[in-house]
Amino acid sequence: MSFVIDLVKESPETRLATIQALAAKFKERAYQHDIAGTFPMENYADLRAVNFPALTIPKALGGAGISLEEMLRLQAEIAKNDGSTGLAIGWHMGISKNLGETDAWDNALYREFAADVIAKGALINNAASEPATGSPTRGGRPETTAVKVADGWVLTGRKTFTTLSPVLDYIAVSAGIEGSEQVGSFLVKRDLPGVSIEETWDSIAMSATGSHDLLLDKVKLRPEDLAQYLTPGKKVPQGWLLHIPAVYFGISKGAFEEAVNFANSYSSNAMKGGTVGQFPTVQQKIGQIRVKLLEMEYLLFGVARKWDQASEAERLEMGDELGAVKVAIVNQALSVVDLAMRIVGARSLSQKHPLSRAYRDVRAGLHNPPMEDMVYTQLAKSVLTL
Repeated sequence: MSFVIDLVKESPETRLATIQALAAKFKERAYQHDIAGTFPMENYADLRAVNFPALTIPKALGGAGISLEEMLRLQAEIAKNDGSTGLAIGWHMGISKNLGETDAWDNALYREFAADVIAKGALINNAASEPATGSPTRGGRPETTAVKVADGWVLTGRKTFTTLSPVLDYIAVSAGIEGSEQVGSFLVKRDLPGVSIEETWDSIAMSATGSHDLLLDKVKLRPEDLAQYLTPGKKVPQGWLLHIPAVYFGISKGAFEEAVNFANSYSSNAMKGGTVGQFPTVQQKIGQIRVKLLEMEYLLFGVARKWDQASEAERLEMGDELGAVKVAIVNQALSVVDLAMRIVGARSLSQKHPLSRAYRDVRAGLHNPPMEDMVYTQLAKSVLTL
């Protein structure tokens, strides 16, 4: 496809400036999609037009192979303007990056997928959650089944929370392999017969992520579409999942900007020419927010930089840090949005106000992996003698 600008070939500075400009458009569209419950198809057309989906594909395969830190900074910029788009595209960016840096899939299968990303901006996400099992992080065996047949596999089941579903080209589906205890991840192309989306997503938070149900009705796959076997239990640390806290950091930055703009501009006739920013109570809240944002920035990007520079062995020891980043960032982001709304006041409760959407969106972080209780338990077990 032809590109307005090919970010794969540009510098990190140009990539950031381009995404800042695009994300400003996303913010303009966010209210209408939020109210209407629609999916911002045009945002993904814009991202594909600048070859954004290829940024995390390895250089050897035609992508940019950007660092984790750069990926997170771009994600935070998108989320600052539109949390839903930030979270949704982040799944593709992180998954394609992780797969390109590991041997999780057969090399030929990943190359086939990567070529489609390079050629047309193909998008992928995992589909793991189910009505009966809930989050896969809790360890439940999928009820979606994979049956081995002579010339491949047949998949049947239902998946929930399939974020990005309206524009996905590929879905990595977890399924229990019939006749065994094994669980596999199968690469499913969206346009295969038997694959459909049921529009069930009606959340008040992250309403424009398109996280609908995925239905699989005897979907026929090739033998090689069994991408990998999944092992229940403790997972190795995965730096790419920092795309989640990056989104909530971005939302909190957007909330801060709304509060500062209000403090610098709002006045009443009782203020005799000044603005609410002159009040010590407002200044105290802005100062508190700035401290929280600085803490979040150093933690998020500091750990990302450490991951980028770490050896494979060192990355295996970073599980506690990665979990702590997610929990800390989400809780700080909740606090930042709350403080910003206290500054802006009742206006922030209007559905037209960006802070109203930030207030709802930021709470979704509590339900994204890794789960808070599991992180706290793991952090405790790391230092306790049990």
